[in-house]
Amino acid sequence: MRMAIRTEFLKIRTTRMTIGLLSGAGAWTLFVSLVESSRSGAGGLVPSLATTIGLRDVLSSTGFALILAMVFGATLSTGEFRYQTSTDTYIDEPDRRRVMIAKSITAAIVGALFGLLGTAVTTGIGLAFALSNGYHVAMATGTIIRYGVGAVLGASLLAMIGVGVGSFLRNQTAAIIAIFAWAFGVEQVTGGLFHSIARYLPLMAANAMAGAGSGSMPPLPKGIAPMPWYAVVLLLAVIVVVVSALASHTSLRKDIT
Repeated sequence: MRMAIRTEFLKIRTTRMTIGLLSGAGAWTLFVSLVESSRSGAGGLVPSLATTIGLRDVLSSTGFALILAMVFGATLSTGEFRYQTSTDTYIDEPDRRRVMIAKSITAAIVGALFGLLGTAVTTGIGLAFALSNGYHVAMATGTIIRYGVGAVLGASLLAMIGVGVGSFLRNQTAAIIAIFAWAFGVEQVTGGLFHSIARYLPLMAANAMAGAGSGSMPPLPKGIAPMPWYAVVLLLAVIVVVVSALASHTSLRKDIT
């Protein structure tokens, strides 16, 4: 297993996809943070950064980084089929489930970087704007750290889900489209219409763990009660197991040629 994980990291270091997705996550989060911070206050996109709600809305806008962490997980598993390296991979390690486990572990580690990057950007921009306007930081340090840890943990688990989605679909384009369709279509529409189930949707649950609210980007529906951390982690872990098991019993058993 250790050799399989080292092989996955070697593949990551020799492709541009990971750098591209990390750069995209950083740029996307930077843009959102700058727009929200520069247009905060009465009549703005978010309340004043002098308030706890306004500062939280900026600091918790790490959702796009979390989505791209999930996309990264999908590209990690579908890349084998896109670049036709799956044959060599499965010759080196005939147990396809072990390969997927190695990819999931790798995705969890690298996926955490997406959450860390998103947190660094939102926290840096939000606090910089607040202090430059002469505001006192309206949020406790422990809360800021808790939001950051939630984003890192959420991104890590979502990346593992992405591996399962990619292993099930096998086609990289289809997997990426499915993730974005789920994030911006299914979850936003379903969560907006049925608030009672919004907190159980994986991306919304992960965003809530990172402190997101109705003013964050992407927004959560107003009035939903976020689940405790342990419940979110358990929910995402169960989804990882279910999606991975589904892929193991369907797509991974198919011919790879």
